[in-house]
Amino acid sequence: MVLVDCPDRDDGDAGALLSGASGRLLDKMLAAIGLTRDEVHLAAVCAKRPTAGRIQSEVEARLSEIAKHHIGLVAPKRLLLLGNAASRAILGTELQAARGRLHGFNHKTGEPGSGSASGKASDETGVVASFHPRFLIEKPAAKAEAWKDLQMLMRGLTSQEGVR
Repeated sequence: MVLVDCPDRDDGDAGALLSGASGRLLDKMLAAIGLTRDEVHLAAVCAKRPTAGRIQSEVEARLSEIAKHHIGLVAPKRLLLLGNAASRAILGTELQAARGRLHGFNHKTGEPGSGSASGKASDETGVVASFHPRFLIEKPAAKAEAWKDLQMLMRGLTSQEGVR
């Protein structure tokens, strides 16, 4: 599963998330780890693009609850968070602090961290936070760091079956 902050400007007309340049870069990122858009569940924290282009802080908490519920419905083995808003919504931390390691997330309880109330490993989702393709287009030098994040996600994918 891939979670982004909100739809891009072009997405409304296209009827799909990340339909423009950001989407083309996402497709390349997925291809680099042997996946296609058809093989992942792509979702956004905010279903509609905010007027200012950023999610307002006063609605972040409610959108976080909805996104966590969405993850619970999908129950992915791995989750790639793209951008700061997605990182804050799921991990409760800024992207820079979240990057560089695999996080645990219990998709049944919606709580970060490994070890669930039910104690079932099947309730755990491995989470990797990385840069949004929009940011990578603006700052191409960050692509090397994003590649490291994708490799971390890929290591987890190759060791598990039934990936969503």
